[in-house]
This record gives sequence, structure tokens and C-alpha cells, in this order.
Amino acid sequence: MGENKKNKKFHQNADNQHISEDEKLKESNEKAEVKEEKTENFEEKFNELNDKYLRLYSEYDNYRKRTANEKVDLIKTAAESTILALLPILDDFERALPTMENAEDKTHYEGMMLIYNKLKRTLEQKGLEEIKATGEPFNTDEHEALTQIPAPSEDMKDKVIDVVQKGYKLNGKVIRYARVVVGC
Repeated sequence: MGENKKNKKFHQNADNQHISEDEKLKESNEKAEVKEEKTENFEEKFNELNDKYLRLYSEYDNYRKRTANEKVDLIKTAAESTILALLPILDDFERALPTMENAEDKTHYEGMMLIYNKLKRTLEQKGLEEIKATGEPFNTDEHEALTQIPAPSEDMKDKVIDVVQKGYKLNGKVIRYARVVVGC
């Protein structure tokens, strides 16, 4: 009888161990599933945050590039109003020089030519360029037609015959259109 009890206890302990091993296996599977869910949640959260970071970084990079380009454009055209104010003076020089060319005293003419050339050269160094017009095909992007007259020859049709006021570009941007007469 003592041995029977021992066998019974042994079998119960073995059954209990077997049950507890099943429970342990079940628990470890549940823990693994919970870990897997947490890992998936962390991966989703990581991907979401990474995506937000990349978008934010891209927006900042675009902002930085845009402001840098705006600064460059601002620097290029910062002198535009000053140069526009100087253009009538340049026009006055160009009108006055031909009348002084025939004067008896050439020293005044030469002095005016020196000042005119210096002013023109300085403006050109700042990016000012004259728009070519006479004999060129009429271009609405650079020319403003004041009137049309019959063309003196067939090859002058739709071309600029005369320039009433010169046009200018500043660093490739038209700041004053050339006012022209076009042949028709």
C-alpha cells in the first residue's frame, strides 16, 4: 500500500509537471504573441515617425533652397529701382551728345563723352544691358510698339524700323521695354 501511494503520487506529480509544462508552453506562446504585437506596433509607430521626419526634413530643405534663391534674386534686382532712376539721365546724355559733337569747343564734348561712358560702363557692370531693337524682328517680350508705318522694303516687314526710347534688361530681366516703330 505504501508503494501504491508512492506510485500514485509519482503519477500525479508527473501529470502535474506535464500540465505545468503545457501551461508554461501556453504562457510562453501568449507572451511571444504579445511581444510580436508590441513589435508590430513599435514598427508601425517607427515607420510613422520616420515618415513624418522625412517629410519635415524635405519641407525644411525646400524652404532653405527657396529662401536662398529668393536672396540671390533679391541681390540681383536690389539695384533695380536705382538703375531705373538713372536711365533717364543716360537718355539725356544720349540726346545731348550728338548736339555737342558739332560744337566749336570739343573739350566739353570729350568731357561729356567720358562721363557718359563711365556711367554706362558702371551700369553694365551692375548687370544692365541694352535691348537690341533696330532691324530686329518685333518681339513683344522686349519691345513696345508705339506705331506702325509702311516698311521701306519687303524685308523690313514686322521688324523694328526706329527706336523712340531704348529698352534695358537687368541681369536678364526686362526693366524697361524698348519703345519702337514697327514696319508693316
